[in-house]
Amino acid sequence: MKVVKKATVAAVAIALSAIALAETVKVDAALPAYKRASGVSGNLNSIGSDTLNNLMTYWAEGFKKAYPNVNIQIEGKGSSTAPPALTEGTAQLGPMSREMTGSEKDKFEAKYKYKPTQIRVALDGIAIYVNKDNPIKQLTFKQIDGIFSSTRKRGGKDIKTWGDLGLTGEWAAKPISVFGRNSASGTYGYFKEHALAKGDFKNGVKEQPGSSSVVQGVAEDKYAIGYSGVGYTTSGVKTIPLSEGDAGPFYGESYENVLSRKYPLSRYLYVYANKAPGKALDPLVKEFAGFVLSREGQEIVVKDGFFPLTSAVVAEELAKLAK
Repeated sequence: MKVVKKATVAAVAIALSAIALAETVKVDAALPAYKRASGVSGNLNSIGSDTLNNLMTYWAEGFKKAYPNVNIQIEGKGSSTAPPALTEGTAQLGPMSREMTGSEKDKFEAKYKYKPTQIRVALDGIAIYVNKDNPIKQLTFKQIDGIFSSTRKRGGKDIKTWGDLGLTGEWAAKPISVFGRNSASGTYGYFKEHALAKGDFKNGVKEQPGSSSVVQGVAEDKYAIGYSGVGYTTSGVKTIPLSEGDAGPFYGESYENVLSRKYPLSRYLYVYANKAPGKALDPLVKEFAGFVLSREGQEIVVKDGFFPLTSAVVAEELAKLAK
């Protein structure tokens, strides 16, 4: 199984944060336990999201324990790599941290005469990270737009220093060091659409190839800010409560706030698959998806620092696999 490793220090920090999360977030007791099938073997290829890269790896490890004769290859370079891989048949699984665009679906449909099947697999909040020593308490979308965007479609002012956000003393004149993802990332696309109102990023944003490198960059730079999935939180950073409006209310990215959508950068994480209408899904893909949506699969979601699906959402996704 192909696994992309994080830097050791960052991996340990993320693991500790995930353990803390697992102590507070509980998987829905109504979720079905996974039932092992017989005769499952073969090869699975997964190409897509970096945000989901570690989660796909952990799911693959759990699945392989049940089915030693299954070989799973995982590549996580960004959500934009998933649709062409599914369309060209080089992957059976296309993990994405955003929904497919209309043009991505159209290219798939042009070849197969039907649309790809979308499976919700976890919940996430895109967190705004600052260094653990940063005194900032909260941010509005207009302020985030002023920090990250050159076009500022939310109508705010250009924000360059921490003093522009009201910090005083040694912080007042310090330039804000801005970290983000590259354009292949679904997190980049989601953040651009929802936080920046589809505006353009500033040229000075330090684009990173992976989620963990954004958080690591912020942890190592006292005056930095960045965005990434909540599952990549470490002890070197802190997350900031957000408000879509100028006057609040402000919400942090807790499970309850993501589940209720009060946190304004809440999203589902997805795996896309090729399933012809009225025909059974490839047995190996179906079993893997069933494992992901099981109680055991959703416990892995929590252990990796993300948020589990409710039993009602799982029932809807399992129904897609059975059609």
